[in-house]
Amino acid sequence: ALVGGLGAGALGGYFFGKKQGESAAEKYEKYWPRKIMMLFGAPGAGKGTQGPKIVDTLDIPQLSTGDMLREAVAAKTEVGKKAQAVMASGGLVSDEIVIGIIADRIKQPDCQSGFILDGFPRTLAQAQALDAMLAKNGEAVSLIVEFSVDPAVLEERICGRWMHKASGRSYHVKFTPPKSMKVGADGKVVPESMKDDLTGEALYQRSDDTAEALKTRLDAYKNQTLPILEHYKDKGIVKKVDGGKDIKDVWTEVQAKLVSK
Repeated sequence: ALVGGLGAGALGGYFFGKKQGESAAEKYEKYWPRKIMMLFGAPGAGKGTQGPKIVDTLDIPQLSTGDMLREAVAAKTEVGKKAQAVMASGGLVSDEIVIGIIADRIKQPDCQSGFILDGFPRTLAQAQALDAMLAKNGEAVSLIVEFSVDPAVLEERICGRWMHKASGRSYHVKFTPPKSMKVGADGKVVPESMKDDLTGEALYQRSDDTAEALKTRLDAYKNQTLPILEHYKDKGIVKKVDGGKDIKDVWTEVQAKLVSK
């Protein structure tokens, strides 16, 4: 069968043509067919930490709906023009337009062996619209990784998290502090000392990375996201990962879930 316009032989050529030595053959055997993935989990569950590792392992992009929207508008694609017109009038971009932007984006060469959708779908209606779009090409979502973490652990993670704005790199005052971090006499982190390890640029805390905001975000996650997981569970593609473990242990579990066989 054709997958994303590529037959098995063609995609095999894609893998073997990349400069990855013998591991390319192993990758082809392990992860075929094309991975169409989603990562789900409450704020602080580990998506931001584990996502880049999945990207590197599978050599597939993680597609942010916000980034795709901006790119489509900048490129003046047909669907990008529609989105720009809606935003210019102060309206919200419809699910139909977002689906159209995704449909265009996943035809790009870097999505030949798969992609991870980041921030979409957020509602059951969006999941159903996505399914219908993929079905037109004989495809379907192939894997959903759900990071499950105790709410008390999430609060500790969220309230200690610092971000690098340009790259999205994430640090934590307890688990992964930046090298520059200093602690004052009161035992609290000195905000001015929080710098990115690679660039030396200032880190920041998201305004919603508080215990109060987390409760609201968890309620929204439960009400909007859990129905999506239920929608896909019968297909046998939802794989739960214990995101409360040590980062290395979580990654070991994620790797096991990525293998096709």
